[in-house]
Amino acid sequence: MSDPTPESTVRERGLAKMAEVYGWEFKDGPGDHFAVTADHLFADIWSRPGLTLRDRRLLLLGALTAQGLFDVAGIQIGAALQNEELDETQLREIALFLCHYVGWPAGTSLDHVIGAQLDQHAKKAKKAAENGR
Repeated sequence: MSDPTPESTVRERGLAKMAEVYGWEFKDGPGDHFAVTADHLFADIWSRPGLTLRDRRLLLLGALTAQGLFDVAGIQIGAALQNEELDETQLREIALFLCHYVGWPAGTSLDHVIGAQLDQHAKKAKKAAENGR
Protein backbone atom coordinates (compact mmCIF):
# COMPACT_ATOMS: atom_id res chain seq x y z
CA MET A 1 0.00 0.00 0.00
CA SER A 2 1.40 3.41 -0.92
CA ASP A 3 1.44 6.48 1.24
CA PRO A 4 -1.50 8.82 0.74
CA THR A 5 -0.89 11.71 -1.61
CA PRO A 6 -1.14 15.24 -0.21
CA GLU A 7 -4.34 15.71 -2.22
CA SER A 8 -6.00 12.63 -0.70
CA THR A 9 -4.96 13.74 2.79
CA VAL A 10 -6.51 17.16 2.20
CA ARG A 11 -9.66 15.53 0.80
CA GLU A 12 -9.88 13.18 3.79
CA ARG A 13 -9.55 16.15 6.19
CA GLY A 14 -12.18 18.03 4.21
CA LEU A 15 -14.62 15.14 4.22
CA ALA A 16 -14.06 14.61 7.95
CA LYS A 17 -14.73 18.29 8.67
CA MET A 18 -17.85 18.23 6.48
CA ALA A 19 -19.12 15.27 8.51
CA GLU A 20 -18.35 17.13 11.75
CA VAL A 21 -20.09 20.31 10.55
CA TYR A 22 -23.22 18.65 9.18
CA GLY A 23 -23.50 15.58 11.39
CA TRP A 24 -23.60 13.00 8.62
CA GLU A 25 -21.04 11.10 6.58
CA PHE A 26 -19.84 12.56 3.29
CA LYS A 27 -18.47 10.59 0.37
CA ASP A 28 -16.02 11.99 -2.14
CA GLY A 29 -17.80 13.72 -4.99
CA PRO A 30 -17.02 14.53 -8.60
CA GLY A 31 -16.14 17.85 -10.14
CA ASP A 32 -14.29 21.02 -9.33
CA HIS A 33 -17.06 22.51 -7.18
CA PHE A 34 -17.01 19.57 -4.79
CA ALA A 35 -13.19 19.56 -4.78
CA VAL A 36 -12.99 23.23 -3.82
CA THR A 37 -15.71 22.75 -1.19
CA ALA A 38 -14.02 19.77 0.45
CA ASP A 39 -10.36 20.68 -0.05
CA HIS A 40 -10.49 24.41 0.56
CA LEU A 41 -13.67 25.41 2.37
CA PHE A 42 -13.76 22.52 4.83
CA ALA A 43 -10.16 21.24 5.04
CA ASP A 44 -8.81 24.80 5.27
CA ILE A 45 -11.37 27.48 6.15
CA TRP A 46 -13.65 25.56 8.55
CA SER A 47 -10.56 23.99 10.15
CA ARG A 48 -8.64 27.18 10.94
CA PRO A 49 -7.90 27.88 14.60
CA GLY A 50 -9.46 30.86 16.35
CA LEU A 51 -13.16 30.14 15.97
CA THR A 52 -15.17 27.18 17.12
CA LEU A 53 -17.53 25.30 14.84
CA ARG A 54 -20.38 26.99 16.72
CA ASP A 55 -18.84 30.44 16.19
CA ARG A 56 -18.58 29.80 12.46
CA ARG A 57 -22.15 28.53 12.32
CA LEU A 58 -23.44 31.65 14.12
CA LEU A 59 -21.64 33.89 11.63
CA LEU A 60 -22.96 31.84 8.74
CA LEU A 61 -26.54 32.01 10.04
CA GLY A 62 -26.29 35.80 10.16
CA ALA A 63 -24.86 35.99 6.64
CA LEU A 64 -27.42 33.57 5.22
CA THR A 65 -30.29 35.44 6.85
CA ALA A 66 -29.02 38.77 5.53
CA GLN A 67 -28.95 37.28 2.03
CA GLY A 68 -32.36 35.62 2.36
CA LEU A 69 -30.86 32.15 1.85
CA PHE A 70 -33.27 30.37 4.18
CA ASP A 71 -32.97 26.96 2.54
CA VAL A 72 -29.26 26.87 3.36
CA ALA A 73 -29.94 28.37 6.80
CA GLY A 74 -32.29 25.45 7.42
CA ILE A 75 -29.48 23.00 6.71
CA GLN A 76 -27.23 24.85 9.16
CA ILE A 77 -29.94 24.97 11.83
CA GLY A 78 -30.62 21.25 11.45
CA ALA A 79 -26.92 20.51 11.78
CA ALA A 80 -26.62 22.77 14.84
CA LEU A 81 -29.48 20.88 16.50
CA GLN A 82 -28.03 17.50 15.52
CA ASN A 83 -24.61 18.47 16.90
CA GLU A 84 -26.18 20.01 20.03
CA GLU A 85 -24.44 23.32 19.37
CA LEU A 86 -27.60 25.40 19.70
CA ASP A 87 -30.90 24.74 21.43
CA GLU A 88 -34.39 26.08 20.78
CA THR A 89 -34.02 29.06 23.11
CA GLN A 90 -30.73 30.10 21.53
CA LEU A 91 -32.05 29.67 17.98
CA ARG A 92 -35.15 31.74 18.71
CA GLU A 93 -32.96 34.43 20.28
CA ILE A 94 -30.76 34.47 17.17
CA ALA A 95 -33.83 35.11 14.98
CA LEU A 96 -35.04 37.92 17.23
CA PHE A 97 -31.58 39.48 17.41
CA LEU A 98 -31.17 39.36 13.65
CA CYS A 99 -34.53 41.11 13.18
CA HIS A 100 -32.84 44.26 14.44
CA TYR A 101 -29.87 44.00 12.07
CA VAL A 102 -31.18 42.45 8.85
CA GLY A 103 -34.83 43.47 9.13
CA TRP A 104 -37.97 42.01 10.58
CA PRO A 105 -39.03 40.14 7.44
CA ALA A 106 -35.71 38.28 7.25
CA GLY A 107 -35.53 37.62 11.00
CA THR A 108 -39.12 36.40 11.04
CA SER A 109 -38.47 34.18 8.04
CA LEU A 110 -35.49 32.69 9.87
CA ASP A 111 -37.73 32.06 12.89
CA HIS A 112 -40.14 30.12 10.66
CA VAL A 113 -37.23 28.02 9.37
CA ILE A 114 -36.13 27.43 12.95
CA GLY A 115 -39.63 26.22 13.84
CA ALA A 116 -39.65 23.79 10.92
CA GLN A 117 -36.20 22.47 11.85
CA LEU A 118 -37.22 22.08 15.50
CA ASP A 119 -40.24 20.05 14.39
CA GLN A 120 -38.07 17.83 12.16
CA HIS A 121 -35.52 17.39 14.94
CA ALA A 122 -38.25 16.41 17.43
CA LYS A 123 -39.71 13.88 14.98
CA LYS A 124 -36.28 12.31 14.41
CA ALA A 125 -35.65 12.14 18.16
CA LYS A 126 -39.04 10.52 18.76
CA LYS A 127 -38.47 7.98 16.00
CA ALA A 128 -34.98 7.17 17.35
CA ALA A 129 -36.41 6.73 20.87
CA GLU A 130 -39.12 4.41 19.53
CA ASN A 131 -36.47 2.35 17.73
CA GLY A 132 -34.36 2.15 20.89
CA ARG A 133 -31.49 4.29 19.64
